[in-house]
Amino acid sequence: MNKHIVELKEDVSNSSLYSEDLAPVPSNQRTWSKWHLAAIWVGMAVCIPTYLLASYMIKTGLNWYEALIIIGLANLIITVPMVLNGHAGVKYGIPFPVIGRAAFGTKGVHLASVTRGIIACGWFGVQTWIGGLAIYAIFNAATGSTGELGLSIGKFVGFAIFWLINMYFIWKGTESIKWLETYSAPILIVMGLALIYWSYAKADGFSVVLDQSKQLEKTAATITEKDTSLYLNLNALKDKEGELKVAEYVIVGFDGEVWKPYTSEPIEIDGGYAEQIKFEGESVQVQFRNGEVLSSVVTANVVADDDSSGSKLWSYLLWLTAMVGFWATMSISIADITRYAATQKDQVAGQFIGLPATMMLYSFVGIFVTCAAVINFQDILIADDAPWDPVSLIARFKNPVVVIIAQVFMIIATLSTNIAANVIAPSNAFSNLWPKKISFKAGGTITGIIGILIMPWWLLNEISGFLIFVSGLLGPVLGILIADYYLVRKKKLELVELYKEDGTYSYKQTGFNKAAMIALFVGVFAALIGYWIPSLSFLYSLSWFTGFIISFVLYYLLMKKK
Repeated sequence: MNKHIVELKEDVSNSSLYSEDLAPVPSNQRTWSKWHLAAIWVGMAVCIPTYLLASYMIKTGLNWYEALIIIGLANLIITVPMVLNGHAGVKYGIPFPVIGRAAFGTKGVHLASVTRGIIACGWFGVQTWIGGLAIYAIFNAATGSTGELGLSIGKFVGFAIFWLINMYFIWKGTESIKWLETYSAPILIVMGLALIYWSYAKADGFSVVLDQSKQLEKTAATITEKDTSLYLNLNALKDKEGELKVAEYVIVGFDGEVWKPYTSEPIEIDGGYAEQIKFEGESVQVQFRNGEVLSSVVTANVVADDDSSGSKLWSYLLWLTAMVGFWATMSISIADITRYAATQKDQVAGQFIGLPATMMLYSFVGIFVTCAAVINFQDILIADDAPWDPVSLIARFKNPVVVIIAQVFMIIATLSTNIAANVIAPSNAFSNLWPKKISFKAGGTITGIIGILIMPWWLLNEISGFLIFVSGLLGPVLGILIADYYLVRKKKLELVELYKEDGTYSYKQTGFNKAAMIALFVGVFAALIGYWIPSLSFLYSLSWFTGFIISFVLYYLLMKKK
């Protein structure tokens, strides 16, 4: 027996807080090695949001290597608390809702675990809808049908099929999830390398491709102010020979919509129109063309000419916070996975091998492939139309075999992300609400049902922003968990007491640890207050770090006082 693993010595099977699914995993059933843990991170990290991460930064003016460095640094940062929080999972073999009983209390933990679970249900619904759309696209490519733009029966059938595939792995249990992630990981890595090779071959060189990223840093149209006058600045794309792709532009809804020859020189906006922009908030919309090829219509926004080092540094910090928040929810519930690891060395190595490297690789794939698309597809005239989204990129291919293969890869990536990131945690959270009645499989079924009830086909765009907002506020939960385990309890939990209704962690049979509740609400309040008070907006901008640090310190001080 591994001396670093603590086994349950007392029979607590009659306790209402105990179930087979929430019980410690015995050392002889720890079958996940560092490579299994690395594979599960590859499976989770390879998804459309990862592919898109760098695009958000590049569109705001960062270059490709700055974006990649921030993504790499952020994932190294979040892997540290991930590993720290995963320690208890390995040592005691218990999931997050049971570990959380020590800090929050046997009832108080529901506040943290169910919030985490509901967020995962939202993402489950969104990812399942995306997977269903991939199945719908395969059907259309195979039959030669034309896909409908709006909602259709075919899309709902695809959604139902993909939902059932997810349910299959839930009902089969954690060993089937391990199998899925183990076999998906190498396929997904090969897919990424193949995309890089395709881009390299089409563009005739790495440097040629990456040079295009400079073009993607600037939006197609902006407005700047100089000496009280407003100027319209246009930025069209060039091909790899340096030739402009755009011949003409038009200001939509102005001056009779006359097409004019493209110019890279600032264009002074007529005085009357400039007054409307300044004082009435009138928008300027521009469209570009080259022969019969038209760009999308873009809105030119007024931009400040601020390139100071302080502004740049603040931009780095904001993006670093956003990237750290990307896996904030997983850092809370990582013990749900590490409880199956054989040793601490496995969980540390597996997470550091799997998370930062995969996030950087697939973010680079997103950058590289999009840069190649800019010069390979002649109908992409402006940076705003660059196919950052892999779904948009696949839509440009007419060969049905290429489309089917690409969508199969999309299904594998979406399935491996959904099962590992959005099913395990809520299944355990819902099981912990009523251990004797709700099993892991029943909790997974509840997750699937909630994923349908949120109607992701209506809320796809709105829910993503809301879920990211809530995820950022879970920093306080992680701060409390780490402070409790490392500073207050020195990595020593009374395992049997975690399963007793009237034990140490019932906190005088109230079920709530007041110190944790206070630290949680103060941390969330501090992270949110900048949303309403402009002078404290920096706290909100750095919400994950704000909440984590404040709750971490406050919880330790309150527990030390007790």
